[in-house]
Amino acid sequence: MKNLKLKLWSGVLVASLILVSCTKEDEVKNVELDQKLLVASAEIDFSNELDFNSGIEVANDNSSYSGKTNNTSSPLTTCATITVDNATPGVFPKVFTLNFGTGCTINGITRSGVLIVTLSGYFTNNGSVMTIERSNYYVNGRHVEGTVTYVSETTNPETPQWTRTITNGQITNLQWEVYTHNGTRTVKQTEGVSTLTLGDNVYHVLSGTHTVNRPNGTSLTVTVLETLIKKYACNYISQGQLDLNGTFLDGVLDYGNNTCDNQATYTHSNGVVYQVNL
Repeated sequence: MKNLKLKLWSGVLVASLILVSCTKEDEVKNVELDQKLLVASAEIDFSNELDFNSGIEVANDNSSYSGKTNNTSSPLTTCATITVDNATPGVFPKVFTLNFGTGCTINGITRSGVLIVTLSGYFTNNGSVMTIERSNYYVNGRHVEGTVTYVSETTNPETPQWTRTITNGQITNLQWEVYTHNGTRTVKQTEGVSTLTLGDNVYHVLSGTHTVNRPNGTSLTVTVLETLIKKYACNYISQGQLDLNGTFLDGVLDYGNNTCDNQATYTHSNGVVYQVNL
């Protein structure tokens, strides 16, 4: 009987150790998956803001890029060949094609493929729509897909505002991992509205939720917690906070004090702080 009890106890102990080991392995796996989701989310935000800048540039022209050369002052035209289907100023809709070819680099960012920007009217007019579509499009080696739509909800011309919706979003990273995503955000321009240059434009992302999914079923939900600040002249979001909720991630991503850099801080709900390179 004593031997039987010892054998039973040994079996329970081994099973318990295996359970603890599996639990720790699962936790480590969840952390790794969520970290990858966080990186994918940052890459998605980066490409969306980059394409928004490109859309703003062609929308600001409202005429034709046909015939412009690489000697023009526009940073975009030094990299992409830009044409428009309707060259008459003030007549809409207009479809701009931004062809980055097999790859060109501006400010350390390499893009290839094609962006198609469609304007239904002047971008800041209430009800006007800007649609950005990608075709065989890559940003720093990541394959970026999906359609981004901006609908103007401007009621005060001094502070234009849009609802941004992403459909069929997908990004393939350098490890060939595929992430799908979708969501909606509210964007308002707060500075640079009355000037003739784009460099002083500042945009605030007021609210919205975005979901990033992995093929294995894990996902990350990203919600604007504190208004995000995005300057046209900066490649990165420079201030604001996002609430992150995933399998393991449960905390806040803070973009800092409005300095233009690729640094952010993630604070987990248990108080642990991590530095994040965007």
